[in-house]
Amino acid sequence: MNNIWILDDDKSIRWVFEKALEKENLSYKTFSNANEAINQFNHEKPSVIVSDIRMPGESGLIFLSKVKDKFPEIPIIIMTAYSDLDTAVSAFHKGAFEYIAKPFDIDKTLDVIKQAISESSLSQTEANEGDADNEDTPDIIGKSPSMQNVFRAIGKLSQSNATVLINGESGSGKELVAQAIHKNSQRNQHPFIAINTAAIPKDLLEAELFGYEKGSFTGANQQRKGRFEQADGGTLFLDEIGDMPLELQTRLLRVLGEGKFYRIGGQESISVDVRVITATHQNLEQLVKEHEFREDLYHRLNVIKIIVPPLRERRDDIEALAHFFLQNSSKALKTDVKILSPDVKAYFNTLYWKGNVRQLENVCHWLTVMTAGSTINISDLPSDLTESSDQTLSAQNETDWISGLQDEINNKMLQGNIEVYDTFIHLTEKALIESALDFSKNKKIEAAKILGIGRNTITRKIKELNIK
Repeated sequence: MNNIWILDDDKSIRWVFEKALEKENLSYKTFSNANEAINQFNHEKPSVIVSDIRMPGESGLIFLSKVKDKFPEIPIIIMTAYSDLDTAVSAFHKGAFEYIAKPFDIDKTLDVIKQAISESSLSQTEANEGDADNEDTPDIIGKSPSMQNVFRAIGKLSQSNATVLINGESGSGKELVAQAIHKNSQRNQHPFIAINTAAIPKDLLEAELFGYEKGSFTGANQQRKGRFEQADGGTLFLDEIGDMPLELQTRLLRVLGEGKFYRIGGQESISVDVRVITATHQNLEQLVKEHEFREDLYHRLNVIKIIVPPLRERRDDIEALAHFFLQNSSKALKTDVKILSPDVKAYFNTLYWKGNVRQLENVCHWLTVMTAGSTINISDLPSDLTESSDQTLSAQNETDWISGLQDEINNKMLQGNIEVYDTFIHLTEKALIESALDFSKNKKIEAAKILGIGRNTITRKIKELNIK
């Protein structure tokens, strides 16, 4: 039977709780100070405790600490008429389930108590499902068919030194895949060096990759080895390779072909044995067509291609990933592992997850910090996941228009139309460019930026597609 303990030196407060709990058919005991409650632990243990902070004798916060030390599974709701930031922070730091300021709404407080009862009734197995030894935790989590393809590719590459191109949306886990390739290769005893080519200014990227000699430019006070030298014998991971400047693409192509390069200001060539893995969220084939990425470099990098699926295409993995991230956050914050309620698990599967796995990880960390109890309910989710339906609607809208497009393509094929590919590509390109021009008030440079294509490309397309 559920047994709620109420601790408050104010008799009228205890009376209000007694009547409210009786009405809800909930068993209870009331105490006027902490010592009375501590002595009662010799006879029984409560399901939930509601305690005032300021009472004769020991304060509610000291009582909270003592109970949590011995019985961490008991939810304790702290209430006070003297609410301030320091007190609230201290209460949660000591493990409070929830913090209620007086005067309080008894109905809302009862809702909190019922939620705490639900937490208390969780089995120890479920409550501690995140406490298992993590030594066997895989490098990458995924049981969906699309991730199994990724695992299969990593396995096949374990005995190969082939150059690998990883393609996938931002936040989908491309660097984790690169690390797994390195870890499972014959180079795993040598360095894994990662660099984001989009995050480093153009003028510094060359020095970062190839190093420089002392005195080669202003500020070069000593010799510095670049990333290629640091990764000698191991793996160099170049993230966002699509953003690499064209002049550096030429140098990279030469290194891949010859295994040699010169430091900036250097006179002697340096030989290295480095496996290069690259990644991008962009369509390199399209960049090649637009003359913004070297075709010969593309073919050199695209020896083995691995496509990392977005989270919305591997929904079978969302629950396992969330559980893993909640475990990690609880360890980092030194708090109990939170558990997703069935409603939240189902809701997560409806979201579009624009930020992919990285977004899910950030949400789980937020929930570990902000959720009062050990079970995460829909009401605990951040407002950007619940107040707007854009994320779920965007996924549905995408499905709807793609389905409609496929129906139209099938109709054209049934009618015996040929060159269907070119027809729909031209129609799509024309619609995109016309919309962008309309949005930018016919400013070609701005329209090109909106579409993510080059100025020369949009000029050429306007002429080819006869856009006025």
